Amino acid sequence: MADVLVVGGGPAGLSAALFAEKNGLETTVFDTDGTWMHKAHLFNYPGVGSRDGSVFLDTLRNQVDNFGVERKQGEEVTDVAESGDGFTVTTEAGEYEAPYVVLATGANRDLAEDLGCELTDEGVVDADVTMETSVEDAYATGAMVRAEEWQAVISAGDGASAALNILSKEKGEHYHDFDVPADAEEAFGAMADSE
Repeated sequence: MADVLVVGGGPAGLSAALFAEKNGLETTVFDTDGTWMHKAHLFNYPGVGSRDGSVFLDTLRNQVDNFGVERKQGEEVTDVAESGDGFTVTTEAGEYEAPYVVLATGANRDLAEDLGCELTDEGVVDADVTMETSVEDAYATGAMVRAEEWQAVISAGDGASAALNILSKEKGEHYHDFDVPADAEEAFGAMADSE
């Protein structure tokens, strides 16, 4: 059983998965590859001078794969429901359970509504600064929580915020993800400065 289930494989979902798995939480991502990033070209993402959106996603997917995230590529989620001490995510292939769920399905808020997450007057999912929704331990990120204010780096930040809040809950104290060069060398060896 995973610790965190992430529904959506764009910048928000993959960032949440990266931060969670990198810090010891078993994470599964469901990615139908329907993200708008395939139509984007990044000029305004810090640290990225100019990159095609699909190439950026490939890099991010490689990162999560290298940290051990279980990525269910092409497996569409049909339902998310509370169950026992967490959530059940249903796909055509089966059911998956975890104590936390991160919804990162872009502007499609159907799963969040079905789960019972409150919406704002603007019709977006109501989430606090940590991206937690009105349903405890369920998070909404990116375009789900913004009315027409979508941007890749903001979405990635939302995913990171959700993961850090989950990590803080699990560790019982405020958690921060800050690596130093020695951490990179330990994780990647001589290739520590590469993408």
